[in-house]
Amino acid sequence: MLNNQLKTVLFLGILTGILLAIGQLLGGYSGLALAFVFAIVMNVGSYFYSHKLVLKMYKAKEASLEEYADLHKMVQEVSQLANVPKPKIYIVPSENPNAFCTGPNPQKAVLGYTQGILDLLSEEELKGVTAHEIAHDKNRDMLISTIAATIASVISYVAFMARWGAIFGGIGGDRDGDNNVIGLLILAIVAPLAATLIHLAISRSREFIADETGARFIHNAAPLANALEKLEDYGKQAPMRMGTDSTNSLFIVNPFRGKKLLSLFMTHPPTEKRVERLKSLMI
Repeated sequence: MLNNQLKTVLFLGILTGILLAIGQLLGGYSGLALAFVFAIVMNVGSYFYSHKLVLKMYKAKEASLEEYADLHKMVQEVSQLANVPKPKIYIVPSENPNAFCTGPNPQKAVLGYTQGILDLLSEEELKGVTAHEIAHDKNRDMLISTIAATIASVISYVAFMARWGAIFGGIGGDRDGDNNVIGLLILAIVAPLAATLIHLAISRSREFIADETGARFIHNAAPLANALEKLEDYGKQAPMRMGTDSTNSLFIVNPFRGKKLLSLFMTHPPTEKRVERLKSLMI
């Protein structure tokens, strides 16, 4: 787990470094500052309110204590083991077996379960999934994701500005035309791609961390490993029919089944690697 924590710090550092390099290259720190403020406002708004939008997007309904008494009891038990407040529980009316955790902080965290995952998994497997999702809450992954998204957004926005600068012959009146235009074009193409790849790498690292953290909460890695294998197999038969691919990273496994992507462009590590790591844990 320490290795993945270090990766997260390293990746955030690289994102910040790219951003500073862009500022130095363009020389327009006031414009960069404006873009940075704009991205912060957008992403902070997303951080505090996106969970409400996600619940609406997936037609989620709060799970009543009477109808879902066993689920509430399980979530309460795992929350106590993790030493976090018990999240609110919502049910998504989808056959796709999946789950997610969202919310700006542990006091406002929300756990979402699809009807498909409740029908598919055993009680122990569902407990493993619950521990994984509460680990995201405990590890403040929404905050880390928001920071990464903010920096990546600024990089993409400034790269867009640089593209227009290249079209019109440079930025800031620099008359060293050819070199400036080439530099801006390279920046406009490479920077947003690098930012996206690093952002996705952070997402994959956080999944590994949540797997291990959750397994340690319940002192057993087998339930989550078994659940992931089932979710991978059955998820292909019943892909999510609502929502959008932009929310993919919220779920424990990819709920949308399109073309197979290169691992660099995936929000989740390959399931087989996650299962392999879980089975190798010494708990």
